[in-house]
Order: sequence, then structure tokens, then C-alpha cells
Amino acid sequence: MHIMEGFLPFEWCLFWFILSIPVIVYGIYKIKKITEETPEAKSLIAVSGAFIFVLSSLKIPSVTGSCSHPTGNGLGGVLFGPAITAVLTSIVLIFQALLLAHGGLTTLGANVFSMGIVGSGGAWLIYKTCINLKLNSQIAIFFAAFFGDLLTYLTTALQLSLAFPHPTFTSALTLFLSIFAVTQIPLAIIEGLITVVIWNGLRSLKPHLIKKLKIIYPKSEVLKNAN
Repeated sequence: MHIMEGFLPFEWCLFWFILSIPVIVYGIYKIKKITEETPEAKSLIAVSGAFIFVLSSLKIPSVTGSCSHPTGNGLGGVLFGPAITAVLTSIVLIFQALLLAHGGLTTLGANVFSMGIVGSGGAWLIYKTCINLKLNSQIAIFFAAFFGDLLTYLTTALQLSLAFPHPTFTSALTLFLSIFAVTQIPLAIIEGLITVVIWNGLRSLKPHLIKKLKIIYPKSEVLKNAN
């Protein structure tokens, strides 16, 4: 998913920066607000960022100019929403670009948009949809992480196809998606399972904090926790 340094044309680098920067700025505001209202949330924000860093550092070569790996954006998306996750993803991607040669600074806007905004935003919406359908929160968090990962790669494939529509945009998109699918679908399943384990740990160790963050649960789980 990390599009490497210098791979995208300048106009596309600028385009994705323009789309990503307002969300990041809003995310910084949201972090300031949530840490003032709930200071103990700082540790959970840090855990979410660390989770993104660790999972997204495990890269596998894939499409030319990019790679496959878990994203870790589903957990942050569910806990804090896409704006805060975009900030965490930005920090992670900067460190990875500078220290691991993973991704790049000129492509930072594109990578943040795919992983920090679309991926985490999709995870947030899918989790809420699953809960509204009265699914167990473990199932909801699995699908959130699973589809958050896949939506990230769908967006990356779209970004690459827009920049390199050869011979046509549709054929380029089909090619990028088919190559990504070989590695990304099993990785997304693994990421979903890992995220469920972390989710269960957070619910056991930090139930009151999750309640303060107003994470929605099925009514059956709320009543069970109350008892």
C-alpha cells in the first residue's frame, strides 16, 4: 500500500496532499479536545498508533511502486474515528519513510488518504453498521479491520490507476486490484483476527475508558457488562 518515494507524478502528489491536510488538521483538533476531556485516552491513542506502526511495517513486495501489508487502521478508526486515525497514520508514515525507507515523503498525502482516511473511515462505518444490525462487537471489529484493510488497497489501486492509466484506467485498475488481491485478502483476514484479540484485551482492561469514548455496543453486551 505504501506508494514509494518519487513514484507518483507531482500533480498527483499535490492533489492527495490537498485532500488529506484538512482531515489531518481536524484530527489534531480532535486529539486536543479528547485528551482534555478524557486525559486517560492518551494511552489508548498511543496504543492505536503503535498498532498501526507495527502491522504496517510488515511489508511484502507487490505492485510495482507499492507493497502489501496489514494496515492496523481498523482499531483506531473504531475507537477514535478517521480524523484522529489520519493523524496517527501520518506520524507512522513519516517515521517509516525516514527510518525504514517504507513509503515516501512526496507520496505521504496519497498514503495518508488511502490508509488513514479511507481505510479507517470505512472501518468506522462498517463497525457502526454491524452494531446497528445487532451483530456481536467481536464480529463487528473483525469486519471493520478486514474491510478497512481492503478499502486501503482499493484506494491505492485507484491512485496508481489514475496516475498511470495504461492502456486505459479500467484495465490498469483491474490489473492493480488483481495483483493486490493475491496477498491482501489473506492479510486482511489475519489482520481482522489480530484486531479482535486486541479488542478483547481493551474491553477487559479498559472497559470504563471505552465507555467514556462512547463506543457503541449491541444492547445485549451492554446489559452483560452492566451485570
